[in-house]
Amino acid sequence: MRHHLTALLAASVLGLAPATVAARNIVLTNDDGLTSNVVALYEALKEAGHDVVVSVPCTNQSGQGAALGIARPIAPLTTACLNDAAQPGDPGAGPMTRAGLPAGDFHYVDGTPVAALLHGLDVIAKARWGKAPDLVLSGPNEGQNVGAIILSSGTVSAAQYAAVSGIPAIALSAGAGTESASLDNPLSDEVARRSVELVAHLEARAAEGALLPVGLALNVNFPDQLAGARWQLAGIGTYNAYKVGFTADMAASASPMMQMMAKSRGMEIPPLPGVSFDFNTAAPAADQREDESVVYRKAIAVSPMQAGYAYPAGGAVLSREALAALVPAQGE
Repeated sequence: MRHHLTALLAASVLGLAPATVAARNIVLTNDDGLTSNVVALYEALKEAGHDVVVSVPCTNQSGQGAALGIARPIAPLTTACLNDAAQPGDPGAGPMTRAGLPAGDFHYVDGTPVAALLHGLDVIAKARWGKAPDLVLSGPNEGQNVGAIILSSGTVSAAQYAAVSGIPAIALSAGAGTESASLDNPLSDEVARRSVELVAHLEARAAEGALLPVGLALNVNFPDQLAGARWQLAGIGTYNAYKVGFTADMAASASPMMQMMAKSRGMEIPPLPGVSFDFNTAAPAADQREDESVVYRKAIAVSPMQAGYAYPAGGAVLSREALAALVPAQGE
């Protein structure tokens, strides 16, 4: 991997030559639950020498964004988690009980993606390391997260929540072909290998410091066809790979993409109102061709994300002095 990474970075916009990679403490989360992608990435990170704990939702929570379920106690399970990660009667959050998983490393939460992340940070990481992890990896998601849809993405929201908390974080999203009813999709292994490449590069740049600057997170999207894919910086931008909207009849307006999603989850699309989802077939404008929604189709799109809502250039629009002038000082 080292030789490949050196060749990659020599021609890449990502940059510097690699150095010795240090072991890092990593919390691995996602919004899909126990999947082939998360198992493959766990194994690849462990092989690279990192200490890794997994904390994921019990069931698929795609599209739940940054939802938390605040002050809602999590009762014992009434149904099994995805891929039998846990069984009915097991606690609402805890170690996975599926046979064959490394003891103490795999955990679930019957809740949202951010709730699963918090379990990883507040319970598992503290018990394991006595401190926050060096890195949070969210994903790899089963399907890319590009364009405006990232606002609804549990994958991206978990990374954002970690970044706002001061923890280096990366959202990882792969093609829909990595979705699997088992935990051994061969496509997952390649996504995992390339993900570890990126972690190694960040480690080489960081030396003994943080893997990413405070306030910066990354949104990484892998193309459907990974063979020979290069790394490329890309803006999140304004072009949307997907069309999302509200429809009065989901069954009547179901796109082939929605039908495929429903079939993979064993669901029927009812003739009821709801949110529709389809590929955007419109061509991007000239100034949108470096957006991640375009780049991910031919390369591994790496998009820097600002953590949270802070806007560094806000002073150019609003100034402290001008705002103070709007409100009389107390006592006037």
